Amino acid sequence: MGRYVIRRLLQMIPVFIGATLLIFLMVYVMGDPIAGLCGDRQCDPATAAQLRKEYNLDENWFFQYLHYMGKVFTGDFGTAFNGQEVTELMRTAFPVTIRLTIVAILFEIIIGIALGVITGLRRGKPIDTGVLLLTLVVISVPTFVTGLLLQLLLGVEWGWIKPSVSAEATFSELIVPGLVLASVSLAYVTRLTRTSIAENKRSDYVRTAVAKGLPRRRVITKHLLRNSLIPVVTFIGTDVGALMGGAIVTERIFNIHGVGYQLYQGIVRQNTQTVVGFVTVLVLVFLVANLLVDLLYAVLDPRIRYA
Repeated sequence: MGRYVIRRLLQMIPVFIGATLLIFLMVYVMGDPIAGLCGDRQCDPATAAQLRKEYNLDENWFFQYLHYMGKVFTGDFGTAFNGQEVTELMRTAFPVTIRLTIVAILFEIIIGIALGVITGLRRGKPIDTGVLLLTLVVISVPTFVTGLLLQLLLGVEWGWIKPSVSAEATFSELIVPGLVLASVSLAYVTRLTRTSIAENKRSDYVRTAVAKGLPRRRVITKHLLRNSLIPVVTFIGTDVGALMGGAIVTERIFNIHGVGYQLYQGIVRQNTQTVVGFVTVLVLVFLVANLLVDLLYAVLDPRIRYA
């Protein structure tokens, strides 16, 4: 196991470099960020030259990338064009988005897996058909429609929640936004769990366990569910980074000042330091999440061993 972890960590280095380089190049071609600072008026040449030198924009993209990565390894993600440190923005934004992601993941695990197990064990029954239709509707409706509808009904019409989340963004305030964020993924988890349960239910090891007279609950939890959760864990693990990076719409609807909000502001204002810095951290989140998912395989299935 230790050798496998070390090997995976070494493999993450070129992936991290390649991903950050691609992101840096994509942001680099967005346009001249200095020109956007002056609005409709053209920047003063002396001021523009000073800003380009301060942010290393007077160098070519390769040296800009090397300079940026050198600072990243020291924990310095640069300074935004408004003079605020990017690490300070991260310090305020990531805790909010992490709480939002935790709420969303809990919805996926509790509701998604529970509905998937129920429908998988009752495949072809009315409850199975009803849940499949419901998940299809959830997948078909865009997230911004779901968010605005729940905000209008629960926040404006009925007054059950606050339409906008406060600056503290407590877990209780993030329940509805977390449900909106997790809605599509929750539907996929339900359908994926249902399919996996239904397929493994006909496996030989399940029929053997039933023939040995094991209790139904033990057959489901110890034998059927553990093996059926492997593809589900894969999806949820990779979905962690997707939820954190894809929360732009949800955070805009509920006025949540998290990672999605900062990315939106950085893109609109062409603030390359903010965009690249936040996406760099999200790349690390993706890589670590995938490593943890691979390690969980050995926990769920004892037949899997890493050398």
